[in-house]
Amino acid sequence: MKNNFPKLTLVLFLIFSLTGCTFIFQKGRRSDIQRIDELTAQLEELSRAKSMLEQKLGQEIGDNQVKLQMMEKGLVITVVGDLLFDSGKAQIKSEAFPLLEKVSSVLKDNMSQFNIGIEGHTDNIPIKVSGYKSNWELSTTRALSVVHYLVNDQGISPERLSAIGYGEYRPVASNDTKAGRKQNRRVEIVILPNVTKVKGGSTGSGLIEPEENLK
Repeated sequence: MKNNFPKLTLVLFLIFSLTGCTFIFQKGRRSDIQRIDELTAQLEELSRAKSMLEQKLGQEIGDNQVKLQMMEKGLVITVVGDLLFDSGKAQIKSEAFPLLEKVSSVLKDNMSQFNIGIEGHTDNIPIKVSGYKSNWELSTTRALSVVHYLVNDQGISPERLSAIGYGEYRPVASNDTKAGRKQNRRVEIVILPNVTKVKGGSTGSGLIEPEENLK
């Protein structure tokens, strides 16, 4: 056990930063050790996927059209919304297909055991003539457009996918400038870690446990 302590410390630190959960380790409990091993493997796979995507999307990253980040919610692929959609529209532009194909190849061939969340975001400019009631509807429809493309055109299993629209309410930059609004108009493709939290927690944090222990 002593030889594994540095590894456990690093893994637990990464788990905290990736999932935002509290992990209570009890010495000698086999389920804890197994769970740490599982999460270690997941983190290593996410890291490998990030490296693959950096190679495949080098041009797009260099052009500031795509960003890759390890965040609390998982491995996040952020795509500038203007690359994917025309203003006020939710139909994916044909010039965005090569980028999505590169992402899809990694999701299918190297990350098949992970679920994927598609998140749509907009700036705070009110909807006027596009036919959508608000930026919520627009961002949600854009996320769904990406989901349908991944399923229908790239063959990704629909069971792995979810879509959500945040509208203008999770900006990453100031909406007071044109450059800031461009950053806020985005779609995030999130490769989600397989983490289970203890039921009954009211504060959003709890034990990370194997699913069979929660039944």
